[in-house]
Amino acid sequence: MVLMKVKFDLPKRVKLAQGLWLMYWLAVMTGILVFSLGLFFKIELRKRSEMMDNNESHFVPNLLILVGLAACGVNVFGGKVCHDSLDALKFAKWKPMVKGYLMGCFGFNILLFFTALLCFCMQFQLYFSLAEGLKNGIKYYKDTDTPGRCFMKRTLDMTQIEFRCCGNNNYRDWFEVQWISNRYLDFSNDEVKDRVLSNVEGKFLMESVPFSCCNPGSPRPCIQHQLTNNSAHYDYDHHTEELNIWTRGCRESLVAYYGGMMNSIGGLMLLYIILEAGVMVGLQYLTTSLETMADPENPESESEGWLLEKSVKETVADVIAKIKGLVGAGNHVGEVEEGVATVS
Repeated sequence: MVLMKVKFDLPKRVKLAQGLWLMYWLAVMTGILVFSLGLFFKIELRKRSEMMDNNESHFVPNLLILVGLAACGVNVFGGKVCHDSLDALKFAKWKPMVKGYLMGCFGFNILLFFTALLCFCMQFQLYFSLAEGLKNGIKYYKDTDTPGRCFMKRTLDMTQIEFRCCGNNNYRDWFEVQWISNRYLDFSNDEVKDRVLSNVEGKFLMESVPFSCCNPGSPRPCIQHQLTNNSAHYDYDHHTEELNIWTRGCRESLVAYYGGMMNSIGGLMLLYIILEAGVMVGLQYLTTSLETMADPENPESESEGWLLEKSVKETVADVIAKIKGLVGAGNHVGEVEEGVATVS
């Protein structure tokens, strides 16, 4: 028993084919958008890759680029089928491929869902990657003359300026590391000597932050040194007064930025799945209505289209039986090859 049967005449088939053609080209444009977003996301991650603990975060943008390209190819093919569907001679060459194409579209929709799921889940991985990466970035901030870390200072300064943040969790992260290189310290100065000698690890620590932490919107000149010493500054209390540096940590800012981007892309992918499912259903109705025409030589004859040739239960059972048959055939071929090898 067929599922969701609909009767068609020529005007209905023409409208369905034209509507599907437009939807397929809308899907192609969406595929180009997905490709562009994947490329943009990859560039944004690469710009700050020094502050990330691993390169696994590039898997999602690479997958988006691949999915975008695949979507263009899949939907151009579907649009061509719909364009030729009302010409019996042209459609004849596509007819044997339609069933396989629809199965491929179903698999492609599963890939789209998997990609959308990764967009939502990747935020957790990114959070921990940034936590460790920013921690190391602050530690290596001073190593401007060390190969492989030469641009860490520039990258971190530009990030703090662009995202209006300071440190990993907050500005106090800078108090725990020596972020000024020894080459710029005057060790003949008593104050410098005392600070280095008073530290167990021999580091020059101070309650200061780099210039990139300063908030240019503050009316007061930036206080970036001796931040917790009230007596060092006039009319200043770091407990009550709003500091004129950014107090938000860069991890929070970057996770919010990348997270918002990934949520938007994930939402787009879910909408894209709905569009792809719609054109799949439409193409199934179109092809079945063309196959069941009462008089194939008369384009104005009526026909019937349906979503499934059998009920859902019977269709699922058939699919499972085919899969089992393919698996069984593969095992049988393996056994035969093994037997031949044993005889020889």
